[in-house]
Order: sequence, then C-alpha cells, then structure tokens
Amino acid sequence: KGIYDEALSSFFRNVDTRSGGDGPDIYRGKICSLKARALLIDMEEGVVNEILQGPLRDVFDSKQLITDVSGSGNNWAVGHKLYGYQYREDIVEKLRKTAEHCDCLQCFFVIHSMGGGTGSGLGTFVLNLLEDEFPEVYRFVTSVYPSGQDDVITSPYNSVLAMKELNEHADCVLPIENESLFDIVNKIHQMINSGKLGSTVKPNSMVTSGTGSAKTVQEKPFDAMNNIVANLLLKVVTSARFEGSLNMDLNEISMNLVPFPRLHYLVSSLTPLYTLADVNVPSRRLDQMFSDAFSRDHQLIQADPKHSLYLACALLVRGNVQVSDLRRNIERLKPSLHFVSWNQEGWKTGLCSVPPVGHSHSLLALANNTCVKPTFIELRDRFMKLYKKKAHLHHYLHIDGMEQSCFSEAISSLSDLIEEYNELDATKGGPRTDPSRLKIAI
Repeated sequence: KGIYDEALSSFFRNVDTRSGGDGPDIYRGKICSLKARALLIDMEEGVVNEILQGPLRDVFDSKQLITDVSGSGNNWAVGHKLYGYQYREDIVEKLRKTAEHCDCLQCFFVIHSMGGGTGSGLGTFVLNLLEDEFPEVYRFVTSVYPSGQDDVITSPYNSVLAMKELNEHADCVLPIENESLFDIVNKIHQMINSGKLGSTVKPNSMVTSGTGSAKTVQEKPFDAMNNIVANLLLKVVTSARFEGSLNMDLNEISMNLVPFPRLHYLVSSLTPLYTLADVNVPSRRLDQMFSDAFSRDHQLIQADPKHSLYLACALLVRGNVQVSDLRRNIERLKPSLHFVSWNQEGWKTGLCSVPPVGHSHSLLALANNTCVKPTFIELRDRFMKLYKKKAHLHHYLHIDGMEQSCFSEAISSLSDLIEEYNELDATKGGPRTDPSRLKIAI
C-alpha cells in the first residue's frame, strides 16, 4: 500500500532523498525512499558493485558501503589484522551513524562466510568492534560454513581462526552449510520436475534465478540458496515486524536457548521449504509441518538433531495457529526427542498471526543441540591435516601482528568447544531426574 509502518521501520529508514538522506526519518505514512539499516563491507568491490547495479540498488545507502579493490586473498590474517585495523575508524563511524538513526536498537545481525579471507577475518573483526562499541546490544551471527568440496584450500585455517572469535564474541550463531542449501534446492527441483502435487513454478521465481527456466543442477544455484538464508532471517525477525499473540523478542532467543555462553550455536530448520521456489504446492498439514521441522531434510546444516541431545528448542510459528496446536505438537514430539536431564521442558515458543506470503502457516525451529559437534570435528580434522605439515602458514605469518600462537589458540578453543559438547553427550540416556519439589509446610 506504500505506507511506512512499524514492520518496515524495523529494517528500513524512510528518507527524503532531496536532503541527501541524512535528515530524520519521515513518519507521515507515505513511503518516500527506503534505505536499509545495513552496512555492506567487502574488500573485493565486485560483489557490492553488482548489488549497486541490480534491482536493489536504491535500497542500500551509498554512504553505508565499505569496499577495497583486491580482496583478502582467502587469508584470515589479511582480513582481520590488515584490513581490520586499516578500516577500523571508517567502520565504527558508519556503524554509529546507522545506530543513531534507530529509536530502539535491539540487536545486530552479522552475515558472513567462514571460508574466505574477508568474511572470516574482517567479519569477526567487525564482531569484536560491535562488542567494544555497543556492549549491551545482542550480536546474532549467520555464518556460512565451508563444505568438504570447498574451492578454497585455506578455508579450514580461516574457519578455525574465525571460530575462536565466534566462541568469544557472539551471543548467538546460526551456522549454515552450502551443502545443505544445495540439497534443499535440488529437492525443490525434483519436486518441480516430477510434477508431484500439481506443482508449478512461476516463471520469474527466485529459484529459477530470473532466467525463466529452472537451472540445471550442475550450476550452483546461488540465488535460490541465498533465498533460503533470507527466508531464515525473515522468520527469525518476524516478531520485530508484526504483531502476534505470543511474540518472541529477538533477545529472548539468546536468553532462553543459550544456557552456557560458549554453546551458542543454533541449528535452524525451515518448513515449508517450497515457499522459496514459489512452487504452488498444497500447504502441509499443520502437524506434518512440525514433524518436518525435526527431520534431517529441513535442516540448514548437515545434522540430525533427533538423535542428539537438546539443550533447548524454540519454535517460531506464523499464520493461523493456536497455542493449543503448539502444545499438542510439543507433547506429540517430546517422547522422540532427547533433552538434557535438567531442562526437560526446554521449549520456547513464538506465535505470529501474519502468515508468510503464499502460505497459510510456516515454522522455524531453532535447536541448541549437540548435533553441531560433527561439523566442528570435521573442521578440526581438515585444519589438522594442513597444520601438521605447516602448509600455507607462511602466507599468514608474514602479516603484521599474526603469530603462530594464533593458530594454536584457535585450535585449542575449538577443541574445548567440542569437549563441552562431548561432556553433554555423555549424559544422554541417563536417568531423568525430576527436580524435587519445594515442600510447603501447612
């Protein structure tokens, strides 16, 4: 309707471009020009330039971009130690400027990849800056983890060095794996091509990457993969955008799902997945949707939470769903899920009455679960293969401020994290101890 409302103001400013866009937001209903409350940073300018030439060019404020020319050469030390210190002032100033335009700053989202140099190095540098400059504001991080078939040889080094920073400076991390996203996109393609359930794809849907025909599987369908991550973030921030009978603040996610500060890695699963493809599939039955959220196929990381141990779990539901539906499904699923003995009732729920476009309801499950451990173990193994031979180390060590101790500290930080998950796993299957109730003298 072209109205600037609460939902839009959470993530966009409404500015008058004639005044250069630096004035206060315009709240008088009509949308003038929307500018995202975002800062885009990339040390290789190609990607940002692509956005500036694409359909979203007007949404990003050109004063909120930080780019360099050559990139970080897949080297964490270049991103963190070199570019970090070089651009520190610039980043802080632009962050402050964006933050000053907010009436009520709830949290920061950092979205970065772990395998390359800028994403891992500068991404975690920005995370440290946020902690220094805005210590009270929660930091949510969405990290894309490299897969075994990665195109960056040094990605195990970059990822493990970045993990140490995530362990220490993030409040919540939503890990995502390209392999899982690729599998999901392939499943959507199979759905389309098998013609099951009368599915049809709208010609310009995101999954077809705007080309009008479904892409071949050999090509990595990045648009569709990014679309899944965008959908995840949309569902996480639903409560900041819409009213709900049982709204869940973003800060509540960290408060309720992270019992120990370092164990803040949350496995996310989305259902239905087919919104992403604009596929006209009849919507799943409500109960089926809850079952889907706990199956392997819907996880955005290659993990199976059902057979691992839950510390806590959040269900964020959108659409025409009642609290009684939520309770019924939790009771139905509970016997098949293993929760830690001291938190058998570790469920957090959020209800938003506004359904996602094209569906009657949707669900995002965020699980703090020990099933992330295999991802970290595999990362450690890949790191050790290179590190035992001291391969590629000289590229890192010739950067000022980078020493070999950085590597040993990073790998011991990761090993400690894995050990904490091991200790929790060891309690699985133990007796369920019901806490003794307080006796009241009458």
